[in-house]
Amino acid sequence: MNPRLFPLAATIGIFLLACLICVIQFPYMLSTRVVGNLLTDNAYLGIVAVGMTVVILSGGIDLSVGSVIAFSGVFIAVMLRDTGLHPIIVFALLLVVSTSFGAVMGWLIHALAMPPFIVTLAGMFLARGAAYMLTIDSVPINHVFYDLLDDAYVLMPGKGRLTLIGVVMLLTVAVGMIVTHRTRFGASVFALGGGEAAARLMGVKVGRTTVLIYAFSGLMAGLSGIVFSVYTSSGYPLATVGTELTAIAAVVIGGTLLTGGAGFVFGTLIGVLTMGLIQTYIVFDGSLSSWWTKIIIGLLLLAFILLQKGLLRLTVSKAGA
Repeated sequence: MNPRLFPLAATIGIFLLACLICVIQFPYMLSTRVVGNLLTDNAYLGIVAVGMTVVILSGGIDLSVGSVIAFSGVFIAVMLRDTGLHPIIVFALLLVVSTSFGAVMGWLIHALAMPPFIVTLAGMFLARGAAYMLTIDSVPINHVFYDLLDDAYVLMPGKGRLTLIGVVMLLTVAVGMIVTHRTRFGASVFALGGGEAAARLMGVKVGRTTVLIYAFSGLMAGLSGIVFSVYTSSGYPLATVGTELTAIAAVVIGGTLLTGGAGFVFGTLIGVLTMGLIQTYIVFDGSLSSWWTKIIIGLLLLAFILLQKGLLRLTVSKAGA
């Protein structure tokens, strides 16, 4: 097996093992109702993690996505409350804003040769502050169109519901897989993750690619904000605090190297579902604190970082041989 596939294989193996343990202890977890809820509850995280995967594959990081999701929910709620515009128009405006926000961060990273950590950290505070400027309170969303979105689902065998936002998440992952692994842009992302100097020698337009990478992350964060607003039917400036770190954890658990240049969008989906499965198990158990979710995710994250370290050493030793 290609050593680069080891993290993905480990991710899938851990997910299947976790599923087996859950089903042995709680057979009902195999039902389509639980599967439907797992996809619905983690839809917004899965979408934003797709954008984070592309960023990390390029060797960068985006700390602004949690704040952009919160801003998106507040923006939608306030616009619907104060302007009377149709939600589809508001969605389109939001995606333009979030994509442009990401593109500006990408431009700053390239043009000023600034670390992505610093630029996106500033973006995190800026987006959260903008949300507070719109409102400091939770704003409910009451609209007929939102009721339609919330009630849209496909009834699966066993009476499980595959909701619209769950379908959107799966479609987003599919699009992310195509964009990342089957397009010239995706090849440029992988090349950039291998090193900027090497990418330039390969003919990659580094500046353009960097702007597109963070614009894509902003687009995914905006779409995640739309999904989150449908999920909660509200906008709140304090929502999704720490989601950027959860998304990074999902990407790493999904087998993407933190150093960039290797990883799979499909692995990120498995990482998100693994984290959701842990939370579902704790809910089914009833005797465990919700903090165990953080502990187990932390242990998994540490294990995958150690696996990546070992993989890098194996690659270096083979190259030296």
